[in-house]
Amino acid sequence: MKLVNKFIDKHGAGHVTLRPEDDEDMWHLYNLIQPGDSVRAPAIRRVQNVSSTGSTESHRVRLNLTIQVGRVDFSSGAAPGASNTESTDQDGGSSAGTTSAALHISGRVISENAHVKLGAFHTLDVEANRDVRIEKADGWDSVAVARVEEAIIPGKGAEVGAVVCGEGVAAFCLLSQHMTLITHRISVSIPRKSGGSQHDKALVKFYSTLYDSFIRHIPYGSVGLRAIVIASPGWVRDAVYDYIVTEAGRRGDKMLQKAMKEKGIKVHINSPHVHSLVEVLKSPEVANQLKETKFAREGMILDKFFKMLGTDEMRAWYGPDHVCLAADRGAIGTLLISDDLFRSSDPTTRKKYVAVVEAVQQKGGEVVIFSSMHESGQQLNQLTGIAAILTFPLDVEVVEAEEREEAEACKRQQEEADGASSPT
Repeated sequence: MKLVNKFIDKHGAGHVTLRPEDDEDMWHLYNLIQPGDSVRAPAIRRVQNVSSTGSTESHRVRLNLTIQVGRVDFSSGAAPGASNTESTDQDGGSSAGTTSAALHISGRVISENAHVKLGAFHTLDVEANRDVRIEKADGWDSVAVARVEEAIIPGKGAEVGAVVCGEGVAAFCLLSQHMTLITHRISVSIPRKSGGSQHDKALVKFYSTLYDSFIRHIPYGSVGLRAIVIASPGWVRDAVYDYIVTEAGRRGDKMLQKAMKEKGIKVHINSPHVHSLVEVLKSPEVANQLKETKFAREGMILDKFFKMLGTDEMRAWYGPDHVCLAADRGAIGTLLISDDLFRSSDPTTRKKYVAVVEAVQQKGGEVVIFSSMHESGQQLNQLTGIAAILTFPLDVEVVEAEEREEAEACKRQQEEADGASSPT
């Protein structure tokens, strides 16, 4: 993401102009833009002209439109768990193609334009390398500003290429800081071993299909790629790894041979499904190599929370009400919060979670905002989207009882004050 222009005053009013460059940038914009915001971006509009003779002519015009956001939609055919359209590979294997991320912003036009009336409804289809100007309806809070600063850090991109496979099936994945993308899937029918030569021929076909797909969908020559993971149950990962290295040597692809030697990691998983990437990131081989990446850290912190939930539950709290109570007492050492919570269409809800983040940070706690486009973020969403690891143990029932007592005491004081001020 490129920062084109930024003006935000000390009160949070102002605007930011950004230029998205890839799918992950679209995800950042999706997390930044909310209903009520003003967004200006290029658009294509069909315009009708009526001639003096009464005939109508229509043509498409590219223009810049400013709309007040009513709805924001993000879609990515590459997201984990997304349904993919099945197609047939050139070599006969079944594959599932994916599409690039798409961001659609709908709303009413609020700036005069020669071709579009004020108040007209329009949907902006955000495109890569096209500027998007955002002005927040309720001002730029600390979470939104932090998202912008994170999005414009140079050198982003896929940090892990993974092939999650089983006998005859494979999914090719790219993991970046905020997204897990399934770039391709293949499926080749493998007869039972009793089929003799048919079984062996099918295996060769599977390995060949996998190799060709690997070349197309895993950027093994990228400087930013930290690891190439081959993960599977059983023996498949060893056979796939060996085939890739051998075939690269046969074809004279020295870059791939070097990449597999320096970055290749074989990992055992329990099932050949993409959600097993959580297992992959927890494996010691991968965790050590990726310990500085955001998504690996998310996985490790979530794993720590779940373990603590079973062994030291007074230091593992979750749910909005309980986490807010812990934040009020300055007890949070690490706050785990999903980016889903900041996309609420209710400004009050967003402000509530921003306040929790700021309270934790002000008291020296760590805040980890999980991406719901990673498996760890989806797991956190299933657990209400917010959790905390406390610096000291607190009993939830005791804290809630104290809250009730304090509320009742405040109520009595108010009633006494009202009684004292009323005329006798």
